[in-house]
Formats: sequence, C-alpha cells, structure tokens
Amino acid sequence: MIYLELLWAFFQIGIVSFGGGYAAMSPIYNQVVVKHAWLSAVEFADLITISQMTPGPIALNSATFVGLQIAGIPGAIAATLGNVLPSLMIVGILGYVYFRYSSLKVIKSVLESLRPTVVALILIAGISLTKTALFIPNFYMFNGLLFIASLIILNKTKLDPTIVMLITGAIGVMSVIIG
Repeated sequence: MIYLELLWAFFQIGIVSFGGGYAAMSPIYNQVVVKHAWLSAVEFADLITISQMTPGPIALNSATFVGLQIAGIPGAIAATLGNVLPSLMIVGILGYVYFRYSSLKVIKSVLESLRPTVVALILIAGISLTKTALFIPNFYMFNGLLFIASLIILNKTKLDPTIVMLITGAIGVMSVIIG
C-alpha cells in the first residue's frame, strides 16, 4: 500500500536526519530518487528548490510535496507524519536524558562527535544537487554562472538567501523571454 510505503520511507528519513533539513537531503534523495524512483534527479532538484522557497523545514516540505505528488492529500499526510514521528520520539527521549544527565561528560562527547557526520551529510547532499543543477543532462554555462554568482553573493554579503533565489529566478524568467 502506497501510504505505508510513504510513511515508512519518510520515517526512515526522519530517523537519520540529524542536523536539520540540509542533512536530510541525502537520505531523501536515496529514498525518493534511488530506492523508490518516485522522482527523477531533476525533479528532486526542483523539489529542494520549492522546499527551500516555502516556509518550514526542507525535510517536512519535501515529505508533504512527495506524498502529494505520489498519492494526493492522504499521501501527503502519510509522508509528513512519517517524517515527524521519529523527531517527536527522539526529542522526547533525548530531552529527558539531556535534562536529567546533561552534566555528564559522555553526553557532551556524543553531541560533539555527531557534528562531523552531520557536516558530511550536508556536503554529500550539496554535491548531488550541484551535479544535478550544473551537469544533468549536460553542462549548462548559464547555470554555472548563476551558481558562481550566487555563491559569491551569499558568501560575501549578508543578503537574504530568499532574495538571491528570487533574483536568480527572475533572471531565469528573463532568459526565457529574451532568448
């Protein structure tokens, strides 16, 4: 049954998505594109773009979007619920443990040792999205220039990322109109 598949797929994503939405991109890609083939790599890149532009966490927006695409509103509910359940369970347990034992050195050590893995997950997701944005199906010079310009602007200024996305989206619209 598709609802259980969506629930289970996003439950698995939710249970390994330590570090927030960006860290969830790699597991989402594996479930949605590789394992179940619910979306293509290009559709996944669009999904991340849409999820980034809408309010809320990327993983939650992705679950809702994929569920809606695959099985309508009941699918969106199943995928979203699957994505949220692990967090509710884990945060409840960790909250209790942290407040009860936060002074223990082992708790601090565990949290510190998870950071490098979270960064690795974010990097893997970034590499996958970069490949899709720039090289699938071919290298797009225009996208490469937008990527470099966005990278520089986001790194060197305090401009809101949403503004940069709106500007590059407007440039994309203009490129279609002009050319």
